[in-house]
Amino acid sequence: MLESQPRELTDDQALQPRMQRRPPRAGGGPRSRGIASALLGAAFLMATSAVGPGFLTQTAVFTAELGASCAFVILASIVFDLAAQLNIWPVIVASGERAQDVANRVLPGLGYFLAALVALGGLAFNIGNVAGAGLGMNVMFGISVPAGAAISAAIAVAIFLVKEAGKAMDRFALVMGFVMIALTAYVAVASHPPVAEAALRSVAPTRVDGFAIVTLVGGTVGGYISFAGAHRLLDAGVIGAGAVPQANGSAITAIGVASLMRVLLFLATLGVVAAGFALDPANPPASVFKLATGNAGYRIFGVVMWAAALTSVVGAAYTSISFLRGLAGSIDRYWARWVVGFIAVSAIVFLLVGRPVRVLVLVGALNGLILPLSLGVMLVAAYRTKIVGDYRHPRWLAAMGALVALAMLVLGVRTLVTELPGFF
Repeated sequence: MLESQPRELTDDQALQPRMQRRPPRAGGGPRSRGIASALLGAAFLMATSAVGPGFLTQTAVFTAELGASCAFVILASIVFDLAAQLNIWPVIVASGERAQDVANRVLPGLGYFLAALVALGGLAFNIGNVAGAGLGMNVMFGISVPAGAAISAAIAVAIFLVKEAGKAMDRFALVMGFVMIALTAYVAVASHPPVAEAALRSVAPTRVDGFAIVTLVGGTVGGYISFAGAHRLLDAGVIGAGAVPQANGSAITAIGVASLMRVLLFLATLGVVAAGFALDPANPPASVFKLATGNAGYRIFGVVMWAAALTSVVGAAYTSISFLRGLAGSIDRYWARWVVGFIAVSAIVFLLVGRPVRVLVLVGALNGLILPLSLGVMLVAAYRTKIVGDYRHPRWLAAMGALVALAMLVLGVRTLVTELPGFF
């Protein structure tokens, strides 16, 4: 049975295969400054992984289409996000195993299938993230998008070349998260959005769009994003039933940060749209910043886009490789090198092929289709004592998770049938 006292692992210890680690000692919950830092770092890793180029594009596009009624879509997506994360993080932390290992224990072979889906989805997203980082540098400094993408990829690689790569990643996500929120808040205030109408439409929308809900949920907790923070907690040694309350707090913080960014961007876009301006379909979020605050706003957009894209590059690469670490001992031992390779491949594919902005919306929707599978696996695992030990998962929370999984499955299938053909 798993013990309840989590302890922080050094990055060197985190490289060891999970099966070789000794369980944490019995006792209370995490108390050390290192564990507190890991909890906050995991929250911002998940949040900043969600806030990427696709996140910015999706929010601007749907706000332009739905107007104030997009507030309902955002509120619904936040509820779905919370229900998903509060059913995923506790199971991973209580079991002390990564999601793919949990899935394999639920049904042999299922974990490998889930790992393949997440890794491929993470690679697809990362190509767009690298492109977004290049676009951000293009706006900030006027250099070409390919050159900006290459420079940004090199910066991301540098994070994983330092000795304490995990801690460097945590600090980077934290700083960039605050930068994005502060700058987007400034633009939201400057655009003078109709806040009262937005608040009303959050509960009384004039139009409800299921595709928008699927896309926003998929872009926030779909695919690899669901597991970014939870897997980081495992590597930091936050393991066992006693650590679940702290993990839940970290998950709530993560969704809170991502949701705050979503709301601020929604309000900024709503203010621009309500003033009668039309967004540039080639780059919707950029036009929001420029129309709200002029040329200075366009530069601000460059900073936000670059920060959002680069943190997502880091998060996608780290989490995607974390799903492959059980496949071979060499991947587990040298995970940082594999992350570097993952980033390099993403950058090379973008430089050779490119990535249309429109596809970012589609990938977000399709990413949401992974959520019913991954969430369903966690709901089954939550009630198997051989997996979670003495942890007792609340049934009301599991019921919410089941509803979210079912709703995402239905909406996701509808997306495939009605929306997917229009992209080709």
